[in-house]
Amino acid sequence: MRITLEVTGPGGTATAGGGGELREWLRGDPELRRRVGRSHAEPPPPGAMGALDDIIPLLLEPGGLTVTLAAAVVAWLQTRRGSQTVTITKPDGTQVVVTSEGVRGLTPETSGDLAQRVAEALQAPSQQPQQPQTPQQPQHSDRPDEAESA
Repeated sequence: MRITLEVTGPGGTATAGGGGELREWLRGDPELRRRVGRSHAEPPPPGAMGALDDIIPLLLEPGGLTVTLAAAVVAWLQTRRGSQTVTITKPDGTQVVVTSEGVRGLTPETSGDLAQRVAEALQAPSQQPQQPQTPQQPQHSDRPDEAESA
């Protein structure tokens, strides 16, 4: 399965070197190193934002290494300052979006849970844009007819 990762900043703008930094982070993982490719995208038109480093192609077997990839993306975002988003796109167009704001302050356990949900979204056969939900505290209601939600 060939997927791509794209790093953007606030409002979907290109980030300075974000894609290249994520590429190097992924190459630091022995299981992902040989699967990370270089983008062969066209250069942006004159006056447009963007760079060749913004899109990272990655080759995975179906069901293989998705948890490793998801954990690496979550961990990388936790090291980032400011607002950054990684959009992971599957061959069928399905996108999984993870933001740095969504991972800040997560405990190791909740980071692992989020990585697992990202991996499951990558393995799912749907074609709907997916955004794994970050863990939240249960909300309680004073009304007995409303169920607790997590």
